[in-house]
Amino acid sequence: MASKTKQEWRETTLASTLKRFPERQDKFDTISGVQVDTVYTPEDLVGFDYAEGLSYPGEYPFTRGIQPSMYRGRLWTMRQYAGFGTAEDTNKRYRYLLDQGQTGLSVAFHLPTQIGYDSDHPLAMGEVGKVGVAIDSLRDMEILFEGIPLDKVSTSMTINSTCAPILAMYIAVGKEQGVEPSKLSGTVQNDVLKEYIARGTYIFPPRPSMRLTTDIISHCSKEVARWNSISISGYHVREAGSTAAQEIAFTLADGIAYVEAMINAGLAVDSFAPRLSFFFSSHLGFFEEVAKYRAARRLWAKIMRERFEAKDPRSCMLRFHTQTAGCSLTAPQPLNNIVRTAWEALAAALGGTQSLHTNSFDEAYATPSQEAVTVALRTQQLLAHESGIADVVDPLGGSYYVESLTNKLEEEASEYIGKIDSLGGAVAGIEQGYQQKEIQDSSYRYAREVENGRRTVVGVNKFLSPYPKITGLLRVNPEVEKRQKERTAQVKKERDNNKVNQTLKRLEEVAYSEDNTMPAFLECVEAYATLGEMCDVLRKVFGTQKEFLAF
Repeated sequence: MASKTKQEWRETTLASTLKRFPERQDKFDTISGVQVDTVYTPEDLVGFDYAEGLSYPGEYPFTRGIQPSMYRGRLWTMRQYAGFGTAEDTNKRYRYLLDQGQTGLSVAFHLPTQIGYDSDHPLAMGEVGKVGVAIDSLRDMEILFEGIPLDKVSTSMTINSTCAPILAMYIAVGKEQGVEPSKLSGTVQNDVLKEYIARGTYIFPPRPSMRLTTDIISHCSKEVARWNSISISGYHVREAGSTAAQEIAFTLADGIAYVEAMINAGLAVDSFAPRLSFFFSSHLGFFEEVAKYRAARRLWAKIMRERFEAKDPRSCMLRFHTQTAGCSLTAPQPLNNIVRTAWEALAAALGGTQSLHTNSFDEAYATPSQEAVTVALRTQQLLAHESGIADVVDPLGGSYYVESLTNKLEEEASEYIGKIDSLGGAVAGIEQGYQQKEIQDSSYRYAREVENGRRTVVGVNKFLSPYPKITGLLRVNPEVEKRQKERTAQVKKERDNNKVNQTLKRLEEVAYSEDNTMPAFLECVEAYATLGEMCDVLRKVFGTQKEFLAF
């Protein structure tokens, strides 16, 4: 006879089988350490209310997706993160990717641009063009998008501390092309809080940095209405070693801080919240990642409606970009990374992402080669057009396992957010080292599991074998630095330096005041002031931040 309860099944059917065929000696848990049961049944969802917990796609609390038809109406945006060398080099890569079917651009900036130095600064030596494209002035941005109509593409820019001048450059290029700011579409990351938590490319202390962030959001809400003025990022939190629940919690806690800052600046929540966006990782644990996106959507919807009393349904929609996990890529047996990336991308799509970047198999060695980035893009196209996953909205919805994991992650994330609230919010938590310490502990736990063999990483701690050396790696020519310095010097020689000095002085005055800084940045950019010059002004006004230590 069939068992009537899970416990009866354990004591009869399962028990008799385990006597003959014991389970593997593995510890059954997710990547984040959540214990996984043998089987899931309705008993694991006692009290579960479909209307309250799931509802229908496109309806509050958006667990099943923010659009009623999801990918049946429009596929996710395929947006490969790219940038290296000079603006000319990266422009060629963008044109190639667009020709290969990419549907959105994503700009990677080199480290000096991310931390506010021009390529001719001593601290930029040896770093020019290495992990992204070098952008020192409006001239570089003009070349970067040469031949690419900004009214026809959506552009994402991964930039934070120097977001304001970089966005100003993009707006200026649009104007030169005859595209008004209101017609531009895309996203800037503009999430400086996660820099203190996980990534490290900050310049100024948190509170003046928050002022710049809110200036951008406020400006875009009025002048660049189609632009996503912030992408609140959990990706880097996860890359630093967090669990899935920590990724949700620390990201949404940052989101709460930004919403509060905008409300305190005098903006009504529904005037800016519909353009907030998020950025998550897709890690190795397939079902946990699907559940993570669903839990994050539901939790954010509740936060916006219950905490901030948002009335516009769009304000409650968590729209997000996903990137497959860079930290999951291995240097040994690098072709294995193609398979890892494929199922991570599958989890993102089944979790309802709005756009997606798939990592390249050679990224443990170098910036992706053209061959590797093509395979990464083809991975998305295969999933979208051959797998059938885009034909049904939330096909894993109703799975006892997925719904149970979704509930568990929401519960854990809510507890973390409550703890951060008790510390005084995300900024106060960062200043006390709370989020950093939690991530460090989680990262250490995972590293120890790999080192002692409790968690298998194929090709690294198990199933070892020789593998051929990768050929065709992309290497940035040392001449790139010389050429970039020459261009910056030429810009400084040909521009009207009196006008530059006037605009920089104006930026300093505005930075000392409470006025929005974006108009002053636009004036500086259009006079061809360099990124480093603008950031030096702000260093003088705001000071610089040393690392928060967490023990």
